[in-house]
Amino acid sequence: MTIFFSILQSVGVLIGLGLLGFCIIARRMMPSNVLGFLSPIVLEIALPSLIFVSIVQNFTLEKFPDWWTVPLWWIGFTLAAIVLTFISSLISKPQTRREFAISLFYQNGIFFPLAIISGLFGKESEYLVLLFLFISFHPALFFSTYRFFFKHDAVQQKGCMDKGSVDWKKIIHPVLIMTLIALAIRLFGVHEKVPGFLISGLSMLGGMALPLIMIILGGNIFVDFQRKGRFETLEIIKFIAVKNFLFPLVFLSVLIIINPPYPMALIIFLQSAVPPITAIPIVTERMGGNSTITNQFIVSSYLALLISVPLMFSFFASYFPAP
Repeated sequence: MTIFFSILQSVGVLIGLGLLGFCIIARRMMPSNVLGFLSPIVLEIALPSLIFVSIVQNFTLEKFPDWWTVPLWWIGFTLAAIVLTFISSLISKPQTRREFAISLFYQNGIFFPLAIISGLFGKESEYLVLLFLFISFHPALFFSTYRFFFKHDAVQQKGCMDKGSVDWKKIIHPVLIMTLIALAIRLFGVHEKVPGFLISGLSMLGGMALPLIMIILGGNIFVDFQRKGRFETLEIIKFIAVKNFLFPLVFLSVLIIINPPYPMALIIFLQSAVPPITAIPIVTERMGGNSTITNQFIVSSYLALLISVPLMFSFFASYFPAP
């Protein structure tokens, strides 16, 4: 039960920050249009700063001799997620099957695992380095492939805002750039030459990433709920059952069979258990899809985390006890 309540506390903190953001916008303490300006600060400045500091301070070849295999594990996870997404999406109704599938496939792979790992193992945990190496290509995957879920719709929908052009600034994301820079600094052994004031400054910026993104998420939820449409109860129940419970159970079963080292098993399991990435409603609307139901999927999945993640992680801990 210790694991259960530790995870519950970590998830509860995130939900609490989201509620704070919800209240800030609901009470008009901050105009809602500010949220659009804050998001790039988190994703393109604060988060890359956090990643840079974590890798520069904690990565060594002695601790991570097989670091180069981490992206290969990510590829394997992604391929398995594609298959599971395709099969699971068949239970959704045809009218919103694309929205169901895109919400299943793209997980919030950084912020929730970051909070859980920090809560269990501390903010200086070496597992965070593995997390950042594992997820470094995820933004590029998202921005280069989300169109495939709505390709047909984009052609048919006259109001589609997406013109099909590739935005390389989003694919070559600051997360990937800072990961590669920090990794090169450690591999070439020049980390001691990085000025202390730079590390301190980036650490302060990185500390803003997690609380600020959750406040932004809560504020966006309030904005989205003001234009909510029909509440799809049955589809939401299906989505929670698949995303919050089936995904982690399937991946846990695979992990038990292949029995990877604990750090890698931890990262893969957390990736399978977290909710959808928050940008899905935005790209869904851009592609002419039903952004209302993707908002409902995300909000319901986040709320279900209070039960699903502690419960699923308890199962994981029984097969993969922390060393």
